[in-house]
Amino acid sequence: MKKDLIRVDELLTEEEILIRNSVKEFVKQKINPIIEENFRSGNFPLHIVKDLAGLGLLGAYLNGYECAGINNVSYGLALQELEYGDSGIRSFCSVQTSLVMWAIMEYGSEEQKSYWIPKMAKGETIGCFGLTEPDYGSDPGSMVTKAQEDGNYWIINGSKMWITNGSIADVAVVWANSKKGIKGFLVEKSSPGFSTRDIKGKFSLRASVTSELIFEDCRVHRDNMLPKAKGLRAPLSCLNQARYGIAWGALGAAFACYETALEYSKSRIQFGKPIASFQLVQNKLVWMLNEIVKGQLLALRTGRMKDEGKASHVLISLAKRNNVEIALEVCRMARDILGASGITDEYPVARHMLNLESVKTYEGTHDIHTLIIGEDITGIESFR
Repeated sequence: MKKDLIRVDELLTEEEILIRNSVKEFVKQKINPIIEENFRSGNFPLHIVKDLAGLGLLGAYLNGYECAGINNVSYGLALQELEYGDSGIRSFCSVQTSLVMWAIMEYGSEEQKSYWIPKMAKGETIGCFGLTEPDYGSDPGSMVTKAQEDGNYWIINGSKMWITNGSIADVAVVWANSKKGIKGFLVEKSSPGFSTRDIKGKFSLRASVTSELIFEDCRVHRDNMLPKAKGLRAPLSCLNQARYGIAWGALGAAFACYETALEYSKSRIQFGKPIASFQLVQNKLVWMLNEIVKGQLLALRTGRMKDEGKASHVLISLAKRNNVEIALEVCRMARDILGASGITDEYPVARHMLNLESVKTYEGTHDIHTLIIGEDITGIESFR
């Protein structure tokens, strides 16, 4: 950010700054020139996957299996810069890393880890994460997708909805109910009985692939079951990893909109002077910067605690909830400052604003995170 009131770089290591700046330059050179056209056409720029792999961003904070092994703060800063470009780009990286690769690393067998993770780190294989269903989003424990044992195979029936990377994924981490509880499976694209259908007509995350996964007597070999995943706690722990990254990513969108609004306000002349000279506009800009600064500190503290193994799921919910909410409000204020120009794709503001409407909902809605935090501070569960 051009105006760094709290001198964030003084709180970062040289390596963290280098990683952030490298991703920032990548976004400037490779994402910004193409992203508006991808948003217009509703296509994900698939060719950038190898670039993301080359930067070490796929599985970035995982250790071993050809992953970069950077710390969580560095990873967060990288996602912040990716979302400065577009939420869809950051979403791809988040899903690949935190929902798929981390799930395999945490719950997979050694054979599964050795086979899948290096391929995914190099961008040779794309993954997706199938938990949400058409009728069950915030209540995944009620999922109706079923898995039934059949000799050396599991037979899966059901569907998953709103799945990022769905139709371009080579493998899906799929969660299903069985007589032995909720199980996780690695469902390969070629598995019989497995198909995908892209969701069209989106106003949000248009530069991202969003799909339905369909399982009709889908046969999955028992070796493709995640052996260490037992119960609902397993998929929820994966979501916790992704929520952390979102807390950083949302700040990237906020930065983009704040900086756009600031520059626009200095050059837009009304009543004989730039609108930046008017008190009401300055009030909006101050609010935006104020909230971004607080969001930076919250994300950084969460990252440091995560690197120390001390970041609770409640803290991560707090960071995701706060930073997405303020980022969305920053986008709305920026749109207001830009006036009619704010609704065109000549500027990135409306695109970020539309994207953040989805980001506020996925990986736990704003209200669900409120209840997670509320239960922690009162000791009373209010979900049911």
